[in-house]
Amino acid sequence: MPELPEMANLARQMNRELKGKVVAGVEVRQPKVLNGPEEQFRGLVLGKAFDAVRSKGKWVMAELLPDAHFLLSLGMGGEALYHRAGEVLPERYQVKFTFSDGDSLTINFWWFGYAHAVRAADLGAHRMTAELGLSPLDDSEFTYDAFTAVLEGRKGGIKSFLMDQKNIAGIGNVYIQEILWNARLHPNRRITDIEPAQMQVLFKEIRDTLRKATDLGGLIYERDLYNQKGRYEIYYLGAADGKAVCPMCGAKIEKLKSAGTPSYICPTCQK
Repeated sequence: MPELPEMANLARQMNRELKGKVVAGVEVRQPKVLNGPEEQFRGLVLGKAFDAVRSKGKWVMAELLPDAHFLLSLGMGGEALYHRAGEVLPERYQVKFTFSDGDSLTINFWWFGYAHAVRAADLGAHRMTAELGLSPLDDSEFTYDAFTAVLEGRKGGIKSFLMDQKNIAGIGNVYIQEILWNARLHPNRRITDIEPAQMQVLFKEIRDTLRKATDLGGLIYERDLYNQKGRYEIYYLGAADGKAVCPMCGAKIEKLKSAGTPSYICPTCQK
């Protein structure tokens, strides 16, 4: 499932390749991925020019000049692929943009995802993006003071808190494993039991882990705009067949359930 690093990398690539391109054609094979009637979607994107593309959490947010936005979430998995004019397109996709220069963008969802279009004036009313929490890659927004302010008064488990998109935007069940292992915190550790020094380490590891993964193009099994795999390898690969060990102490990685999802921990480093 693409999380913040994959979507941030995708947004950067889309900003580089699509900025200035005019949407000349739209094909929708699965209208359920849209946020309204297909004709409304077409009316908002056809003839519009892509401008700045940015990311927020697990979303790519693209300005369409002069008066709209295109919002993309790959949900549980998928690809957004860029194709030069004349290239053979993949057989499977749910949405395709064709640009005036003949280039195209295909979007394929493995399970579920969202391809939304909204008027610029209505962007703030798009609930799925408007309610997103702090952006860990934004140094001006994701400060230690802002982080602790969001944590104030919370009593639940740290994993559940960090995966709530209204608190921190973009962390899913893959990167939460990396962050908590790097911070040496058990996923079920209660927020109130985390000492200030540990909280500072956690803040740093959220930022550093996600930045490193973004710089490496995301996970090794996710693909970018050019259909290239990422280069970030998660520490618990092989846990399912009992082969994964902690790269710090060599203990066998254990699987447990936390916050309703699987967690992989080192029983020595994450007591």
